[in-house]
Amino acid sequence: MSYNHSPSITAETINQKVRIFTYEPCGEIVRHARRLEKEIYENPGSLPFQEIIYCNLGNPQALGQRPINFFREGVRGLREAVADGIAARDGFPSKPDNIFLTDGASSAINMMMQILIRSHEDGILCPLPEYPLYSASIILHGGTMVPYNLTEDSIWGLEIFEVKRCLEDARASGLTIRAMVVINPGNPTGQVLSITNQEEIVEFCRKEGLVILADEVYQENVYTENKRFNSFKKVARSLGYDHHDLSIVSFHSVSMGYYGECGRRGGYMEICGFGDDVIDEMYKLASLTICPNIAGQILISLVMDPPKLGDEAFEIFMVEKEETYSSLLKCAKALQKAFSGLEGVSCNKFEGAMYLFPRLRLPQAAIKAAQLEGVSPDVFYAHRLLDATGIAVVPGSGFHPVSGTSHIRCTILPGEETITAMVPSLQAFHEAFMDEFRG
Repeated sequence: MSYNHSPSITAETINQKVRIFTYEPCGEIVRHARRLEKEIYENPGSLPFQEIIYCNLGNPQALGQRPINFFREGVRGLREAVADGIAARDGFPSKPDNIFLTDGASSAINMMMQILIRSHEDGILCPLPEYPLYSASIILHGGTMVPYNLTEDSIWGLEIFEVKRCLEDARASGLTIRAMVVINPGNPTGQVLSITNQEEIVEFCRKEGLVILADEVYQENVYTENKRFNSFKKVARSLGYDHHDLSIVSFHSVSMGYYGECGRRGGYMEICGFGDDVIDEMYKLASLTICPNIAGQILISLVMDPPKLGDEAFEIFMVEKEETYSSLLKCAKALQKAFSGLEGVSCNKFEGAMYLFPRLRLPQAAIKAAQLEGVSPDVFYAHRLLDATGIAVVPGSGFHPVSGTSHIRCTILPGEETITAMVPSLQAFHEAFMDEFRG
């Protein structure tokens, strides 16, 4: 008997959609950082820095943020607690039966794409720059991403006429647009939508019959005095629209906020404006995974029902929460100041989430050098930064900004001491980089 000695599975034999999409937050820059980290461990002193500073991911505790003690303890009810927390936050009722507890927001987003996308003729409106989970999920489920551009000069604001143009162009090409993704506060851009912007989106989606997919995982990360977080459900209800008028799905996660429990994989999605028959189908689909992990379920209920005045844990909870907020804001201000002071770099005011997304205007010689290496200018810059300083950021091209622009995404999470120490290295590298390629 003869046997086939070729591998049973190769890059050519897997689902090719998996090969098409990219996910730069864990891409080549990070893989290279891991190689350099191994080099530091195996050959101390061989590189011009002593450690790798990971500014590429929004994983707070992996970068030293202390966990909130309350979230490591037990609690009462689950979906009921989440629904009560949503109602307290928004001032409008929330039904436990409309809450799906999930293994983080990512699994919920994938589930909604699986529900909404029937073929490549179904389109999903997504912001650019985007968090690449969305384009990846749309590709994997066979749909078509319909991008709309955020405006960098307006602090990454959303222009509703731009969204309308994209919708009309997509429909003219034969696509059926099912939903609009909105990330608020923004990732990777760090902006917080104004209430006026949110009202425009609600009116637009109601008129056009689109589901709002509201990524609200950074709702606790708002650092600007003149704005606050408002859920899209709250905005819609405040305008007088109920579940008969508009469909909204909101996502939340224990991974972000001041809690930063990435490894716990807890989250929820709240479904508003879906018929019982649709919700029955969603429960059937969710049942394929049996249930989300119990620890994550408990933790998201704690996030939405934290200690209140008079509770035994309230005082220490508030101290830890305020310490975390204060530290994140100090880090954000230090990095924003540092980036804004670099030659050829502009950085919008930090408003929310966990990231800065500075724009790089690199010399033509640097752009040509990147072309010779077969990479984009931002990847070229990020590689050089990592090799010279040990600072790992994410090339902005992985988030698909406007063509012809270069950015990097840098998290604010490494901690005050680390940020303070890394800023001079960043400044020295950038000055040397510009001097090398200026002429």
